[in-house]
Amino acid sequence: MATAPVDPEDEGINAINVTPLVDITLVLLIIFMVTASYIVRETIEVELPRAAHGGETLQKTFAILVTKDGQTFLNGVPVDDAGLESAVRAARAKGEEVQAIVGADKNATHGSVTHLLDVLKGAGVVKFAIQIEKLQ
Repeated sequence: MATAPVDPEDEGINAINVTPLVDITLVLLIIFMVTASYIVRETIEVELPRAAHGGETLQKTFAILVTKDGQTFLNGVPVDDAGLESAVRAARAKGEEVQAIVGADKNATHGSVTHLLDVLKGAGVVKFAIQIEKLQ
């Protein structure tokens, strides 16, 4: 059997140039970092103290809105105080830790928002966040 003569200058590729791969990866990382800052909504969060002997629980987040007329919405559905309390108690009965994000129209009265927070605390919600929009 005849074999082809081996030319010492015909060597195979012994190394892969990873510089273009690193460049593309860094560009994608920068793009993701820049776009992530536009996606995140700013909130004022209130962090309450935690107990040392708390077990791991599931968390459920309720989105609550108060209109300028004082009407309350739970996850986009109109609700009254009793319905809000029953939804929170049902979630707590399942062993879930309930937290709430409260958004209110800027023309809503302070009393209606305070009443809503009082109803939530009475139902067992201990973590709140206030939804705001950033000034442009």
